[in-house]
Amino acid sequence: MAHNEAVDVVLVGAGIMSATLAVLLKELDPAIKLEVVELMDSGAAESSNPWNNAGTGHAGLCELNYTPQAADGTVDIKKAVHINTQFEVSKQFWSYLTKKGTFGSCKSFISPVPHLSFVQGEDGVSFLKERFKTLSKHHAFSDMEYTEDKATMAEWMPLMMPGRPADEVIAATRVMNGTDVNFGALTNQLLKHLTSAPDAQVKYCKRVTGLKRNNGGWTVSIKDVNSGNTRDVDAKFVFLGAGGAALPLLQASGIEESKGFGGFPISGQWLRCDNPEVVKHHQAKVYSQAAVGSPPMSVPHLDTRVVDGKKSLLFGPYAGFTTKFLKHGSFMDLPMSVRAGNIGPMLAVAKNNMDLTKYLVSEVMQSMEQRLESLRRFYPQAKAEDWRLEVAGQRVQIIKKDPKKGGVLQFGTELVAAKDGSLAALLGASPGASVTVSIMLELIEKCFPNKASGEWAAKLAEIFPAREKVLETDAALYRKINAHNNVALELVEASNETESYA
Repeated sequence: MAHNEAVDVVLVGAGIMSATLAVLLKELDPAIKLEVVELMDSGAAESSNPWNNAGTGHAGLCELNYTPQAADGTVDIKKAVHINTQFEVSKQFWSYLTKKGTFGSCKSFISPVPHLSFVQGEDGVSFLKERFKTLSKHHAFSDMEYTEDKATMAEWMPLMMPGRPADEVIAATRVMNGTDVNFGALTNQLLKHLTSAPDAQVKYCKRVTGLKRNNGGWTVSIKDVNSGNTRDVDAKFVFLGAGGAALPLLQASGIEESKGFGGFPISGQWLRCDNPEVVKHHQAKVYSQAAVGSPPMSVPHLDTRVVDGKKSLLFGPYAGFTTKFLKHGSFMDLPMSVRAGNIGPMLAVAKNNMDLTKYLVSEVMQSMEQRLESLRRFYPQAKAEDWRLEVAGQRVQIIKKDPKKGGVLQFGTELVAAKDGSLAALLGASPGASVTVSIMLELIEKCFPNKASGEWAAKLAEIFPAREKVLETDAALYRKINAHNNVALELVEASNETESYA
């Protein structure tokens, strides 16, 4: 009887998650044998593609939904601080790879772009003022500036100020050291780096058709979508990092931990502008507040994007609804994901989120003129001919069991792992890509606990001199690491920062 091909690790999906984990594992154990399996004919074809996501470089600097305001007016900054330090951990990994000299240029995937928050109306201004007051006391946000002065705002965001009423009540904050990250370019750079090492393969046009437990791990059935041929691979560890397709694969594994999870697919659309005369007047990511009653994923923002060295503007998001779990998926994805174990939570979410359903329907029904009206809240003089509609990637928000409500819709990411650590899946969406490295480190600690605290510990400490918890509390260390990363990633000139990390 022929034996199946055997590897240490199979990673499903060639996006930022799998690429990061694969490279990390190869750094920790160069002898590890791994294979990445991808349904499309290239890497980063779904959520990691730069046109499928706009809010890249999430560092908690400008995203107002990461700093909720309580009834007493106080602003909770815990989430913003945590995301900021997670992004700093991502930058440590990219800095480490860049310094190796074989990884390629960091300029191809990360660019300096200021991050701004912009609010309108008395309530918005008082919230932003309180947010600034609380955040700027923390060392990660000490460079933040606040203004209600319109002349200053005209300098910060020149595209957005002409055409506004003279008596409009507005305010803004700015952090100059924000970034824009092209996660498509980064993913493909990671995959290229990975395949330059022995015993590391990326195979395209391959669909995983089965997951079955065997003695020491899993037998993964893989079908070539062009030839129809199928092969079985035995793996000690399997990672499901296939974006929206991770949920059906997790369900196919049958692990106890997968029970009760459902998915709610939401598609997105953006208005895109490539006119250089417009683009040159807006060099920033500007986030505002979601309209009253709108869900968190609807926070409007006008972003500078840098893709393949060219700058564009994206405005949105405009939500949409489809039953597909992937942009290139099937309309049967949602119905086929319904199980006896998750139908209760899914129905509870449907009942408790009628407002979300109405919101999605209203978004889908919008005309181009209505979309432009939303844009003109940011950019009053926007001309229709400069903008076109771009369809973004699919997001599958997590539905999970809840003892009180029956089921809840969760905005965020969730790592689901088998008890024995032999399989893990990543579900959910934002702020996903920007905090990938932290999520993959959590996976390594969860699924390879003995190695993470044993033979891999020294290498982990070399790559990551400081993790999130320390960065959140140690101001001097945060500044040192931040300055070092910014120089290594060519976000600032080395001479400006020599004292900070000497």
